[in-house]
Amino acid sequence: MKFDELPLGDAILDGLDFMNFREATPIQEQTIPIILEGRDVIACAQTGTGKTAAYVLPILDKLFYDDYPQDAINAIIMAPTRELAQQIDQQIEGFSYFVSVSSVPVYGGTDGVLWDQQKKGLQMGADIVIATPGRLISHLKCENIDLSRVSFFVLDEADRMLDMGFHDDIMQIYKFLPQTCQVIMFSATMPPKIKLLAQNILKNPAEVKIAISRPPESIMQTAYVCYEPQKLAIIKDLFRRAKPQRVIIFSSSKAKVKDLAATLRRLKFNVSEMHSDLEQSQREEVMRDFKAGKTDILVATDVVARGIDINDIRLVINFDIPHDPEDYVHRIGRTARGTNGEGLAITFVGPDEQASFKHIEDFLGKEVYKIPVDPSFGAVPTYAPQQHEHRRKATSPHGKGAKTGGKATNYHRRGHRESKR
Repeated sequence: MKFDELPLGDAILDGLDFMNFREATPIQEQTIPIILEGRDVIACAQTGTGKTAAYVLPILDKLFYDDYPQDAINAIIMAPTRELAQQIDQQIEGFSYFVSVSSVPVYGGTDGVLWDQQKKGLQMGADIVIATPGRLISHLKCENIDLSRVSFFVLDEADRMLDMGFHDDIMQIYKFLPQTCQVIMFSATMPPKIKLLAQNILKNPAEVKIAISRPPESIMQTAYVCYEPQKLAIIKDLFRRAKPQRVIIFSSSKAKVKDLAATLRRLKFNVSEMHSDLEQSQREEVMRDFKAGKTDILVATDVVARGIDINDIRLVINFDIPHDPEDYVHRIGRTARGTNGEGLAITFVGPDEQASFKHIEDFLGKEVYKIPVDPSFGAVPTYAPQQHEHRRKATSPHGKGAKTGGKATNYHRRGHRESKR
């Protein structure tokens, strides 16, 4: 569908034409009319599908053409990271080229000048505020911002914000909003915690879901079927045979990331870690060093699996199985993004993870090649996911399950409106 087939005003369409935007993506085609109708929306779409324009364009249209206060904040867009907030603000600036709508990004930093600039923009009543949760909470506590007349509340990458521990901040901010506020939620995945959040803050929402894309064929996907204690030994052997460079190792828990990073440091590897316990300034420093090549290995939770583009990642290792197939796609999608377009993904599959990995293979529509484990590492489990699925369902709720064949290791895891239609 072309953008001029959507119910958008001429000023918005002129901006799109100026930026050479012609065809709407599926998420834009399905979401824009619903938001223009004023309904709450929960949309499931991964990064790269055009989701930012899907909510920014209808909000810009309504702010420019309809009767909204000129001395108040009319829209709040929440983003999990400074980088995403900056990206959204840049897109708003481009899309609003022919409309007089103001925006201000609000995110953390140690620069006092930045705080004062944000405070001024908030108190003057910028139309749209793009904010990270922690920084917006700080401005609320200092009474720098009035949310009583906000008409649009957007949560972008909601699942990622929850993974980073921002649930309470989101609910605290939500309490400052009027009951009439239209709530728009975008999430790359739809786990139970997102569905619960939606139930708490959305009113009879329309649901939009765009099927997640499969990983590109340029990513060589492989797996090791092994016992938990063998995972680190295999990594050590891999890094002994080829010096690790531009490697991301994913794990599903903060504790496991911390333990694994500490172990690799003791083995004299150049490694850093990324998880939600780090302050924003620490996360920025870690990502800066990794992008600059000062760090060879980044051990991370799914906090970095979406939303941050890092080129030339050579290898992605899933130390353990992600929670769902979508997370797997986001993880290994960090590779094959550089100039050569090729990448390698290795996944460790423990006995209790076989059923989950089979679900991933079913989602991919193909079997992932299992690399034989060197006999020197000892016996390995047979890949029999159906058998392990049966065992998992038969286990008690108290956590007793199939044996792993060895002792468990400690790697746990921007202004007036000038015209009308």
